[in-house]
Amino acid sequence: MKKFLYGIVGVSLLGYTPLFGQIDTLVQSKATKNPLIIELEVENGGILASKEARETAFQSAYYNGVNLKVGWRIQKSDDQYFALYNNPIYGVGLYSSTFNTDIIGSPYAIYGFVQTPFGNLANKRWAFDYRIGLGISGNFNPYDEETNPLNQVIGAKNNVFIDFGLRTQYKLSPKWRAGLGLAFHHFSNGAMRLPNSGVNLIPLTASITYQPHAETVLPDKRDIRSYERNIYYHINYGIGWKQLERDIDTRFLKTTLSAYASAHVSHKWRMGGGLDLFYSESGNSDQIAGDKSGTLSAKLSYGPSFYLAHVLNRNLVLNGNVGYYLHKQYFNGEITRIFLRAGARYYVYKNINAGVSIKAHKGKADFIEWTVGYTFNRNRR
Repeated sequence: MKKFLYGIVGVSLLGYTPLFGQIDTLVQSKATKNPLIIELEVENGGILASKEARETAFQSAYYNGVNLKVGWRIQKSDDQYFALYNNPIYGVGLYSSTFNTDIIGSPYAIYGFVQTPFGNLANKRWAFDYRIGLGISGNFNPYDEETNPLNQVIGAKNNVFIDFGLRTQYKLSPKWRAGLGLAFHHFSNGAMRLPNSGVNLIPLTASITYQPHAETVLPDKRDIRSYERNIYYHINYGIGWKQLERDIDTRFLKTTLSAYASAHVSHKWRMGGGLDLFYSESGNSDQIAGDKSGTLSAKLSYGPSFYLAHVLNRNLVLNGNVGYYLHKQYFNGEITRIFLRAGARYYVYKNINAGVSIKAHKGKADFIEWTVGYTFNRNRR
């Protein structure tokens, strides 16, 4: 995440001599390269929950939230993906909210985001963008059998925060814009602590944006090269923990070893397939595995999977899988034959990547995978 931010802040010098005029021109060009953008966004409504959750955890609840975002618009880079994504904004956000009830708590979050313009970029008044964010949240009031039994949706104080947003903006002046949009937030701990049906929100949003350096450079797509035709080969290892039963406090180790091959089908997308091998420590537990405890079949599961990657820039990708178990164990939390995965990975050094994913079955989280991996045959251009 520490490489997730890009940008510099320019300093303007005014002068009347040719020398100072040259300095002014140079500094102004740096200022327009990655201009700072500050946004304040408020949101409310849109709690998604089952009937049971509405009658327990969300009884008399009403959601309000606020986001403070600081970002930099990437307007010039040797990475052609910034031009492909119309000079996106990369930044960090601070989120705070309340459900107006002590059952859920008043969660906050810190997250990284990328905000991508689309539509008619030359329009002088209207602009459109979508946002993807990922971070860590805190200050939930988790389930407790004695002190908070009504919270049947989240069992941990700290959770993963996933954010999507879609918005339109109207330019009030060269430096100010007002926006309206729709967002989606998901909070989950990946079954590290039960219960974990998660908190899902689709609030309406209203924002005000301030851009001190109002100059906006349209993306130059003339020098975009064709996408790579070579096949990538990926080896990934993931680790996480899972609580299987609410009345058993133990969190069991789970690991993943994955091997895939993939190829670009466009600049922004890669597709392929491979094999996932899963290890569940719970297969050694008599309480969980019963008579099968300690056997290899109780601890291991595996199956082929379809691989999909959405390439955001040279080093950052969103990854996803749809897989099918050839062998699984229900008592390890593998409740369906089909498993899903969604996450993000960043190439931290050459072909070495690190990231985080959520593995799930039928919309229900299995566990959070913290991953490291290596990609063979990848051109870093």
